[in-house]
Amino acid sequence: MKTSIPPSQGLQIIEEAITKAKKIMEGQPETRFTIEEYVKFYQCVYDTCIQRPSNEYSRQLYERFKSALEESITSVVLPSLVNRHDVSLLMELVKMWSNYKAMALWLSRFFCYLDRYYTQTKGVTVLNDVVIDCFCDLVCQKFYGKFRDAAISLIDEERDGNIIDRNLLKDVLNFFLDIGNRRNINFYEDFECLMLAHTAAYYSRKASECILEHSYEDYMLKVNCCLNQERERACHYLCHTREEKLLQIVSWQMLEQNADKLLAKRHAEEHALTTNFQEVLSKYGSLNLEEVEHHGHQSQSFVSFSRGRVLVCARTETRIHSQF
Repeated sequence: MKTSIPPSQGLQIIEEAITKAKKIMEGQPETRFTIEEYVKFYQCVYDTCIQRPSNEYSRQLYERFKSALEESITSVVLPSLVNRHDVSLLMELVKMWSNYKAMALWLSRFFCYLDRYYTQTKGVTVLNDVVIDCFCDLVCQKFYGKFRDAAISLIDEERDGNIIDRNLLKDVLNFFLDIGNRRNINFYEDFECLMLAHTAAYYSRKASECILEHSYEDYMLKVNCCLNQERERACHYLCHTREEKLLQIVSWQMLEQNADKLLAKRHAEEHALTTNFQEVLSKYGSLNLEEVEHHGHQSQSFVSFSRGRVLVCARTETRIHSQF
């Protein structure tokens, strides 16, 4: 018959596990649990949980598991995020989340017997969800807005031609996926919705600027370039199911929303070329034979240029619109 473990002795042994696991949270990579330690801590939790009802300390163990997580977040994670912004904030988030998961993994292994009995019979949250809920309640509730805005700012930096750490951005989006749906908020979907709205506003401004600055032909080439760049970004750090939605937004803002302006711009440019060509013909039509020979090479060059540009413009339009 097994000997009952006094509460003080059982909790004292568990405190050894918690103290060592917290070193992982503090970023001490040399922290390792041996097989002997794993067996020792798991056995302690198991022996404590199977005591008679009068000596059942499962509730205390469950609460200690949760409080150990909260203590690490309060003492290590939160202070490390305060006064950080943009890339620095995201880098620290990724680091803290990685350390936190490593620490929680070991604690969950030691306390896992609670999921076989206590959480099921008492109808309380399973250990894995406790891990995520603690981080969500203490970190995301306070910093999520800053995480989201910093990630979107990083995407804008790349759109403006700057080099960014794409792996960092992917890790941040994976963090949103890991947190999932908590406290009536799906963090990844919330980020994605805001990012897509921001994308629409970004390309709306870009379209207005480019229409004024570029010819019709150059504008269509710019649209093609933007679509290719967004497709590459989506493949690297967005869920593959969202690529089509992202490209539809870019296409809508740069093409469909500005269809009338683009059509007017194309007609105006074609009319200008035609008018210039007719003026040249009229000019040379009034010259004598010697003057025609003197200016002949200039006329031929202009005609070739005018016809060539119209042909390139038509080919460009056909190539761009064949993608939609």
